[in-house]
Amino acid sequence: MSMALLAGAIVALLALRVPVAFALLGPCLTYVTMEGHSFGLSMREVTGAIDSFPLLAVPLFVLVGVVANHAGIADRLFDFALSVIGRIKGSLGYVNIGVSLGFSWMSGSALADAAGLGKVEVPAMVRNGYSTRFSVGVTAASSLIGPVMPPSIPAVIYASIAAVSTGALFAASVVPAFLMATSLAIVVFLWARRQSGLESQPFDWALLRTAAVRVAGPLLTPVIILGGILGGVFTPTEAAAVGAAYVLLLGFAYRTVRLRDLGGILRDTAATTASITLILGASGLLAWILAREQVPRAVAGAMLGFTDSQVVFLLLVNVLLIILGAVMEGTSVLVITVPILLPIAVEFGVDPLHFGVIAIINLMIGLLTPPIGAVLYVLSPVTGLPVHEVFRGTVPFLVPLLAVLLLVTFVPSVVTFLPGVLGL
Repeated sequence: MSMALLAGAIVALLALRVPVAFALLGPCLTYVTMEGHSFGLSMREVTGAIDSFPLLAVPLFVLVGVVANHAGIADRLFDFALSVIGRIKGSLGYVNIGVSLGFSWMSGSALADAAGLGKVEVPAMVRNGYSTRFSVGVTAASSLIGPVMPPSIPAVIYASIAAVSTGALFAASVVPAFLMATSLAIVVFLWARRQSGLESQPFDWALLRTAAVRVAGPLLTPVIILGGILGGVFTPTEAAAVGAAYVLLLGFAYRTVRLRDLGGILRDTAATTASITLILGASGLLAWILAREQVPRAVAGAMLGFTDSQVVFLLLVNVLLIILGAVMEGTSVLVITVPILLPIAVEFGVDPLHFGVIAIINLMIGLLTPPIGAVLYVLSPVTGLPVHEVFRGTVPFLVPLLAVLLLVTFVPSVVTFLPGVLGL
């Protein structure tokens, strides 16, 4: 009964649009008090949930994304991609996806991608004859590559919760991220072949050389971050610090970041980090309550009693996570569900790295689906479209994303191949 009341209170607060962290903290603190435990216990569980060395990478990767946005790196990536494939029909659709893929090596956040790139890509596409709905749809869908491709903030959080190697999870995410980009490019190809009058620019070697020089510096960022992690030179936290320093130096070198801008950059980083950290702390207290009430054991028993099929279990997990991702913030869902579902997944023979990639892709698709759909709300003011119109533009792109999700779910080698090759 106490768990039913706790769940009901959390759902009610979320329905009232109370911020996620407070929607979790209020009922959890009430439960702890009603059960006769001290407030100090609650504080220990909250602080314990965020007292983790791997989580130090989160604010540093956030800083990398914020600085990359301020430094105008998105513009450089856009110009380079356009100079390479600008003559192809539907080129700006492919450029959109390619820039998101390139920017994903630095940002690790779908919202940073949508906010930073949307201001560049959507107006450029509309000016060149692309429909606003299609332009915003491909921008929203391609932004999901950021949280999947390393360095991924959700991956850092999952690795901390599941006690798996962050570097191994980063490696496991690379192939799925490229598959997402490829599937979106197929949709652009099918759409563009039915259109007429799309503008394209002739190939120009001089323009390509100029764009290549301008983008050379930013393209070294993933080499430094991922090369350092996978090569054993840095821990993920150290790589994040080095990457943040490098991108900041680029900003100063390009004169797009000045000393007076540092205050705003650090403020934006602190605000995003504080939001994530507060959710993690609140979710840590909820995880303690769930463990005390033996909810994971009860769920595991129910799952194992319902089916002994790995395929059925993974289908149920996909449905559950997509629903939760549509109504809750992804970080909260990770912290709440992973301690419950991961042990069950291991019982069914699912590799923790494989399960982590499945969970992250599911929750990122939730960023495109109402009622929460954070990416939709970010792109709405950028484009001037109401949220429901932004969603209508993203619908055609949900199909390839779901296809990739099913491929990743039922072909584990897509995930485990690269970590195996690298010996992680």
